[in-house]
Amino acid sequence: MHQVQHWLATLPPVLVYLVVFAVVGIESLGIPLPGEIALVAASLLAATGSTNVWWVAVAASAGAIIGDSIGYAIGRRGGRQMLERFGRRFPGHFGPAHLAKAEKLFGRWGVWTVFFGRFVALLRILAGPLAGALRVPYRKFLVANAAGGILWASGTAFAIWGIGQAAERWLSDFSWLALAVAVVCGGVTGLVIRHRTHKAMHAEYKKESVEAGTGN
Repeated sequence: MHQVQHWLATLPPVLVYLVVFAVVGIESLGIPLPGEIALVAASLLAATGSTNVWWVAVAASAGAIIGDSIGYAIGRRGGRQMLERFGRRFPGHFGPAHLAKAEKLFGRWGVWTVFFGRFVALLRILAGPLAGALRVPYRKFLVANAAGGILWASGTAFAIWGIGQAAERWLSDFSWLALAVAVVCGGVTGLVIRHRTHKAMHAEYKKESVEAGTGN
C-alpha cells in the first residue's frame, strides 16, 4: 500500500487518474489486480493536494463500470467453461470453490450480487464475467453495476480523503480522539456492506454443507 502510494506520488495527476481507471477496470473485467489499493492510495494523495478527489472518484467509477461491462461481455461469450479454465490458472483468487460460492450468491440474490459484490474482493473480480456467463439481462446488470461502482468508488475516495484531511488537521493539534472518530465514521458504511455480504456468503456455504451432509 505504502509503495503504491509512493509510486503514484511520482506521477503527474492525469497519469494517477489513468492508473486508477486502468487498475480498477482490469480488476473488474476479471483479472486479479489491487484496484482498491490503487483507489485508496490515490485518495490519500488527494488529501495532500497532489490529486483531485473528484477526478479520483470519477476515474475509479468509470473503471469499475466499463471493466465490469467488458467482463460481462467476455463471460457471455465464453460461458462458465471459460471461467473454470481461468480459475485453474488463478486458483488462489477464484478457483472452483470461489466460483461455486459466487454462483450460489447469484442464484440467491440475483442482480443484487453485482451491486454488493463491488464491496467484496472475490465478487468484485467475478461479478461481471459470471453475470455474463449466467445470461443476466444486460440492462439490469448495468444498473446494478453502475450503482455499485459509483457508490464504492466515490464512497471510498471521499471517505479516505476526509480521513486524510482530518489526520493532517487534527494531528497537528494532537487530537487523537477526533481522528479515531473520523476513521470509524468514514469506514462504517463500507464495513457494514462487507459484513452483510460476507455473512450471506457464509450462510449460503453453511446451508450447502448441511444439505450435502443430509444427502449423504
